[in-house]
Amino acid sequence: MATDAHSGSSDLPTDEPVHVEGADHLDGIVAEHDVVLVDFYADWCGPCKMLEPVIEGLAEETEAVMAKVDVDANQQLAGAYGVRGVPTLVLFADGEQVEQHTGVLPADRLRNMIEGYTNE
Repeated sequence: MATDAHSGSSDLPTDEPVHVEGADHLDGIVAEHDVVLVDFYADWCGPCKMLEPVIEGLAEETEAVMAKVDVDANQQLAGAYGVRGVPTLVLFADGEQVEQHTGVLPADRLRNMIEGYTNE
């Protein structure tokens, strides 16, 4: 990946999910990485817990960055993306939101979705 004027999060490990700490943090991650899958989740959400190992696996297997947003800690951020239920998955490619899905999706469907936007 080419380096650019943004400093800071480009040294993020891409083989594990990144926990987002607010809107500016998410904006920086999206701006600095080609493909980002954002998992809006809640600790009390059963389906979110089922999705967690899938997200961790995709972080290891794909070039995409997996970002996790706790909707209870980031209510305004979740609202800005129209999150009405958890889990909600938002996919960004080249800085633009390209897909959004509510509910648990199988790993192979998520992998295919991500690979449709990666250049490798």
